[in-house]
Amino acid sequence: MAEWLTRGSQKPVTVRSCGFNSHPRHFYLMDKYKTYAWTPKLAYAVGLITTDGNLSSDKRHISLTSSDKQLLSTFRECLNLTNKITKNINGSFAKRQSYRIQFGNVLFYRWLITIGLMPRKTSRLAQIEIPDNFLRDFLRGHLDGDGSIVVYEDRYNTFKDPKYVYNRLYVNFLSASQKHIDWIAKKVKEILDIKGNVSFDNRKGRGKRTKTIWKLRFAKKKSLRLLSWIYYKPDLPSLKRKQETYNNFLKFNN
Repeated sequence: MAEWLTRGSQKPVTVRSCGFNSHPRHFYLMDKYKTYAWTPKLAYAVGLITTDGNLSSDKRHISLTSSDKQLLSTFRECLNLTNKITKNINGSFAKRQSYRIQFGNVLFYRWLITIGLMPRKTSRLAQIEIPDNFLRDFLRGHLDGDGSIVVYEDRYNTFKDPKYVYNRLYVNFLSASQKHIDWIAKKVKEILDIKGNVSFDNRKGRGKRTKTIWKLRFAKKKSLRLLSWIYYKPDLPSLKRKQETYNNFLKFNN
């Protein structure tokens, strides 16, 4: 379980039963900024906030939206929240129903700011201040929030020979910020010594606007090494359907 720590004493703050362990109303007399003890669960939750999360301009509320309810349940568990998961009304006209969880916590909000997150972060993100030993948990959350594991059967060259059938595997990380994608590529290269391909795509947004999406892609051999590092044990917080995609690829391609 993650714990709030005072920056001076590094002693855990008493856990409260109010929906989130460090509800701000209990800490009026404490220092303005606190640090948070990194854990795999916290790093995973930060990865989700970095992609599908939102920091409200009121400097207090954090929300996460997803079309996968299981992902929000896992997020809630990682942060020891009791807040309800609700249907996202703003997304009612989308092809898939989306869901949302929101909670208010001034201290957690301020801590997220100190590690590199911010309101209206979409194209402003750069690096996230996270210890290297928790980067794989962060990237698993990032992948579950806004990335993809792509598996398909390539029959492009079967006209030459019916035996030319290949099982392809790609891992993609996406962001509207080039600086953020470049930072992920740099950290993976430093830690695993594997290099991904960075590209961009201009997509139509609302109205006549277009937005640039940056993509970091790893091909089969590099993807296998990356995913074995990210899914380093079976019971980690994750979006189950993506982890099953990886597990099924391993099962049928050994």
